[in-house]
Amino acid sequence: MSRSLKKGPFIDPKLWEKVKNAKPGMNTQIKTWSRDSTIFPEMVGMSFLVHNGKTFIAVNCSENMVGHKLGEFSPTRKFIRHGGKMAKEEAQAAAAKEAPAPAAKK
Repeated sequence: MSRSLKKGPFIDPKLWEKVKNAKPGMNTQIKTWSRDSTIFPEMVGMSFLVHNGKTFIAVNCSENMVGHKLGEFSPTRKFIRHGGKMAKEEAQAAAAKEAPAPAAKK
């Protein structure tokens, strides 16, 4: 469910102050825990460190991100791979295919 149009988009007041005070030419990264803050046009070109619950993930804002939330670009879950016997056999077969065959000695 989206936010009410009457209220407008949300941005954390502390984060907004940091964005306003940031100098346009500087390559500073703004550290934030506010994943629910909306990306505004003034934030385009800036770099943020968004907390995902464990670490900070670098997010560089572009024009296509305007209107989205910062948390959308900082995933909280890390996909490793699906397990099982079949997946293990496929991985071993792929590794064997990539490895070069040993040269025959005369």
